[in-house]
Amino acid sequence: MGAGIAQVMLGVADQVVVVESDSDSAERAFERVCEGLRRQYKRVRDPVKEFTSARQRLSVSVGPLDGVAPSLVVEAVPESMDLKRTVLASIERAYPDVPLLATNTSSLSITELSRDMSAPDRFIGMHFFNPVPASELVELVTGTATSATATDAAKGWVDSLGKTAIIVKDSPGFATSRLGLALGLEAIRMVESGVASPEDIDVGMSLGYKHPLGPLRLTDLVGLDVRLGIAEHLAATLGPRFEPPALLRRMVAEGKLGKKTGQGFYRWDS
Repeated sequence: MGAGIAQVMLGVADQVVVVESDSDSAERAFERVCEGLRRQYKRVRDPVKEFTSARQRLSVSVGPLDGVAPSLVVEAVPESMDLKRTVLASIERAYPDVPLLATNTSSLSITELSRDMSAPDRFIGMHFFNPVPASELVELVTGTATSATATDAAKGWVDSLGKTAIIVKDSPGFATSRLGLALGLEAIRMVESGVASPEDIDVGMSLGYKHPLGPLRLTDLVGLDVRLGIAEHLAATLGPRFEPPALLRRMVAEGKLGKKTGQGFYRWDS
């Protein structure tokens, strides 16, 4: 997600810095962004020129860069409340004057994440969707302290990216994850009980309800481990209707996490 966010930001920002925890991760992040840019500019009139221009405005860093004053910082570490709060605290220390600080989360409470912040009014959720360059939506999630100024600034960034923003109050699963997960979990239960194959369930939703992707193929793209983590969080906050099916737990335990491991409800060849 971080690489995808960096890629789209290069279309509107003078400079984009990707911050990683170690040199190997930084190198891999740079290559992921560059590969995305190559695909993005493949069909433009002068792909070399466009790619070179974007790459020159991209840099990677191990830890925050000194001497920069970012207009926006988007945290995009894995879905862990403790990890995100630790990273967000380090961002506030490194960039105390940043006007807009955002978290890319699909389910964690914005209010809880900002609990110990020095300036929670400038903090907002910017929930990007995978794959970020192709997705048209960004879900903006406002915490109890998020100011109207921060919300307007975040919407301005989304507009500049050519995407559509929806604004949602902080609540478990927000709007999109809550509804999307409910559909995905029920599809998994249907596979588990032998109602239909993953392929037929997905075709039914794609052709019958005009979903661009069926719920099981989408689960493979999101990652079964990510879906499991969100389901556990929503089950704890909203009740047993979000309890993860045994099949989902078993597949995650077996390492069948979807596209990123090559096997989920579908087999993904390189």
